[in-house]
Amino acid sequence: MSQQNQITNYLTIDVEDYFQVSAFEKVVESYHKWPTYPSRVERNTRKILDILDKHNAKATFFVVGWIAEKFPDLIKEISRQGHPLGCHSYYHRLVYDLSPEEFRQDTQNAKEILEQISGQQINGYRAPSYSITKRSLWALGILEELGFSFDSSIFPIYHDRYGIPDAPRFEYKIPEYKLIEYPISTALFFGKKLPVSGGGYFRLFPYWFTRMALNKINMRDKQPFVFYLHPWEVDPNQPKINNAGALSRFRHYVNLDKTANRLEQLLQDFSFSPLGSNCKLSASWDQRDKFNQQ
Repeated sequence: MSQQNQITNYLTIDVEDYFQVSAFEKVVESYHKWPTYPSRVERNTRKILDILDKHNAKATFFVVGWIAEKFPDLIKEISRQGHPLGCHSYYHRLVYDLSPEEFRQDTQNAKEILEQISGQQINGYRAPSYSITKRSLWALGILEELGFSFDSSIFPIYHDRYGIPDAPRFEYKIPEYKLIEYPISTALFFGKKLPVSGGGYFRLFPYWFTRMALNKINMRDKQPFVFYLHPWEVDPNQPKINNAGALSRFRHYVNLDKTANRLEQLLQDFSFSPLGSNCKLSASWDQRDKFNQQ
């Protein structure tokens, strides 16, 4: 590999199918209709596994419980290849749209299914569409009660669906809990936080810019970044859901044909490991004012 620096970053894969994304929720209408869509998550996840194996890279796979129950052999294969598993809910519903009891039941169900299939203890959680925001911070206490030791759901930016803009940029202990938070990474440009660490941003920005921004996190901040990707993002031939809004369609379909090659290049340019393997606490939530001033 020709990694640009010695920092080991965090690689995460959110295992969900193309019809389960929050942007299409109103069109698909309900998880009860998921079986009516042709699934492509198994082939796409195996494609990512092959790419990771080629580059000898490990990632944390946050898996939707519904997927795990339907494709248990896929979950066993992820585990067999040495990738830790995390919980990505059971029905991929936004946390702030649930009651605390609904959230508890959904999360516990997914956690138990993943543990039964894989034999792994599930220690990490990621909310669908990063939907732990200021109005759903109550979810963190439930995660700790359910036995999770870390979360990776808080995106420290402004966005129409998610984000806590004044949250710290790098991993920290959540006050009043034992939970460690691994926020989704941002790079600073002219004092403003820009999301550069995966998903639609990875597809939207040219690769040279993504590499420069991620390298800036490693070299300027001297911190690992948290990178994320979905299996459907390496599948340009997936069925189109054309009756979604124009913005949702753009976010979902832009540059799908470039993702796999860009992932290969990313794995050559940077070093990665699963979440939690390189913990370097840099802040507490009480230090958020410091981060606002960076």
